[in-house]
Amino acid sequence: MREISVTIHNKAGLHARPASMFVNMAQKFASEILIAKNGKKANGKSIIGVLSLGVIEGDQLYIYAAGDDESDAIAAIENLVNTQLLHA
Repeated sequence: MREISVTIHNKAGLHARPASMFVNMAQKFASEILIAKNGKKANGKSIIGVLSLGVIEGDQLYIYAAGDDESDAIAAIENLVNTQLLHA
């Protein structure tokens, strides 16, 4: 299992569009993807799960990936959060 911690810098947090981008990226990988905020975990491949966390700007998230492509999944998701989600 791989884990990273990221801070959300998008002014609107993970509202519908960036949450959708996150889920679409997570779904490209066979690994199980979990996202956690303040101890609450959600399936990173579920739009409802991601939105249910209520992520806002400045929140720190923990992202977990477990599976054969976990390293690639973590790298791609970290890149997405640190680049593309800033402008979504």
